[in-house]
Amino acid sequence: MNQLSDISIQTFRRAYFIGIGGIGMSALARYFNRQGWKVAGYDKTPSELTSSLEQEGIVVHFTDLGEDIPTAFKAKEDTLVVYTPAIPNLRCFRTQMFCFSWGHCVEF
Repeated sequence: MNQLSDISIQTFRRAYFIGIGGIGMSALARYFNRQGWKVAGYDKTPSELTSSLEQEGIVVHFTDLGEDIPTAFKAKEDTLVVYTPAIPNLRCFRTQMFCFSWGHCVEF
């Protein structure tokens, strides 16, 4: 069922972005945030973009994935995980969460 055609966007209430500091990912994070979703994400390094996202109320963390992910975003049933191919080793997310690449998510 991990296909966009099988999933309604209304299934989710939260979006978690892996690689949120990129120009495309930050734009998607802003879009979802402005649509009323709860939004959080991870990036390797702080930047002007991530600071701007934080000022808009988006939770961003910079340590390795895992314990710093906000608890609410670990709920598989209502969290959409959006990733950039620039972040390697996402197997745990891909097997446990509904994960879509940035490019697929733009199709929503």
